Amino acid sequence: MVPLNELTAETLLSNEVLTEVFDQEDELYRAELLASLGLKAAELRVKTEFREMVSAYKKVEKEMKRQEREKIKAPCYLENWTNFSGPYDNMQCKEWLATETGICLRNPSTGYTDILACYHPILPIERLKNLETGEEQIKLAYKRNGRWEEIIVPKTMVTSANKIVSLSGRGIAVTSENAKYLVRYLADVENANEEHIAVQYSTSKLGWIRGGFLPYDTDIVFDGDARYRQIAESIAQVGSRNKWYEHVLELRKAKRIEVKFMMAASFSSVLVQPLDGLPYFVDLWGESEGGKSVSTAVATSIWADPSENAYIKDYKGSEVGLEVVCDLLNNLPLVLDDSSKKNRKIEENFEGLVYDLCSGKGKTRSNKDLGLNHESHWKNCILTNGERPLNSYVTQGGAINRILELECGPRVFQDVAKTLEIIKENYGHAGHEFIDAIKEIGWNEIKKMQKNFLQQLADDEKMQKQSLSLSIILTADKIATDYLFKDGEYIDLEDAKEVLVDRNELSDNERCYQFILDKVAMNPARFDLQIENIEKWGVIENGYAIIYTTAFTALCKEGGFSRTSFLSWANRKDLIQAESSGKKMDKIKSFKGNKVRCVFLKLNDDADKDGFVKVDQAENGQEELPFH
Repeated sequence: MVPLNELTAETLLSNEVLTEVFDQEDELYRAELLASLGLKAAELRVKTEFREMVSAYKKVEKEMKRQEREKIKAPCYLENWTNFSGPYDNMQCKEWLATETGICLRNPSTGYTDILACYHPILPIERLKNLETGEEQIKLAYKRNGRWEEIIVPKTMVTSANKIVSLSGRGIAVTSENAKYLVRYLADVENANEEHIAVQYSTSKLGWIRGGFLPYDTDIVFDGDARYRQIAESIAQVGSRNKWYEHVLELRKAKRIEVKFMMAASFSSVLVQPLDGLPYFVDLWGESEGGKSVSTAVATSIWADPSENAYIKDYKGSEVGLEVVCDLLNNLPLVLDDSSKKNRKIEENFEGLVYDLCSGKGKTRSNKDLGLNHESHWKNCILTNGERPLNSYVTQGGAINRILELECGPRVFQDVAKTLEIIKENYGHAGHEFIDAIKEIGWNEIKKMQKNFLQQLADDEKMQKQSLSLSIILTADKIATDYLFKDGEYIDLEDAKEVLVDRNELSDNERCYQFILDKVAMNPARFDLQIENIEKWGVIENGYAIIYTTAFTALCKEGGFSRTSFLSWANRKDLIQAESSGKKMDKIKSFKGNKVRCVFLKLNDDADKDGFVKVDQAENGQEELPFH
């Protein structure tokens, strides 16, 4: 063979080179040659043409093998082989008579019996071995009403008479009477043709699998749950590539960060795992009719069908259901529309949902056999939108740290109907091309890009997790701008920084301190012992709010903060007066001869001489503390 460095685009696509490759009997060596030639084809910019040539050669080779097998089978075709007309090779079937009229057991004396396995042709044509679980599924081909169809089912379903009956719902003529014979027939055919039934590696996940990317690389097939197959099938290249690009280029020229940021976030999802990031939310919020849902749909059209009930989901499902969808998508973005549409269970534990989805793995659950189910895992970006910021549904800093908020301004789109029409009829092209661009650039170069952005975002006042997520988004934006759109419309770095939250704003203890100070300032009567007929929380003295320990605990509970964590932090910051022994964070205070344990909390520098910050609130508007 001509050395790789001497190959040109013309010689690489010649019959001589590919014929020599496919003449190799060593399958592993042949695969290595094809991989090397594929890289050379990408370098010479003839990758698509090379891929089509290889596909054609594989089809020719398969047809030649089929014809050779037909010659071998011919002498014993009637007795020991299936006799089905159609696109599938005949297979050995031992003592079964398998014809177009059905499958029955052959009697050596009479030639047939009344033991019927199936009323129509059916064959096992492929075994699928799941890369994650090691479990096998089997692909069956069956013929009804003159048409062949294929289905993929768990291997355990065709090895049990009780379970195989459920295939009647898919149109296979199986009942409780013939179930055990159909199980036996399928087992006989599979075992008699073990060398000819291909074993195909499969996965129930999309995204990066063994160096390839599903669904674009077809060496590994998808065998996911039929309930979620609709999502996988929505990821396709549909309509005109040029129409989509022309319209999106117009949107990008408008310089609206909402569109560019959501698209970059969608692209960034496939970079999270290779760049060692953690899943994160990107939330577009703002008033109704601004363009939130349409911006989200445009970002979705990069990969899949943005129509309702296709790829985009919502919060109405269960937490377990969202875990399953994340496990399926793996590295592709999870898109959730309208955060206000939550079911009751998710709304009650929304903070937990944020933590779970951003942890990148599902909860460990046991099955009915007291074993552990396969654990779901993913690394992606979660796109969402709503009229309120997602941060307003959570309180803990750890959850806020996993969310990048972007406010949606008015009238993002000049013609909403036109945009929706174009992206619903033309979609999926940019995602495939983005994956090709990633492979062309190489991960070493992409990691350099991301580290450069991370250095530019370095700020002691900002949270590192958010900066890491934003650096991945900016990396995706640069790749898409340079290799796909080529319009120079990058996201402005200073505009991007606006989505980052200051460290002090994010700290639970900082927010707890401000919360309590606000409560003190809003309720001066509760700290004035001269005012009667109102429940007291304590007293203000010498720049300190001296709060009854019971009242202080209730305040922390009301705000959703940890009393113990806050007092430990406040003690380190010299914001409280603790006992001299340091064992307790409160002290004894005497009120008219009654000794009460109190928290001595230092007020901020804006307090007046009596210790209060001025607020516009009438005294009769005092808040009631939720004592329980």
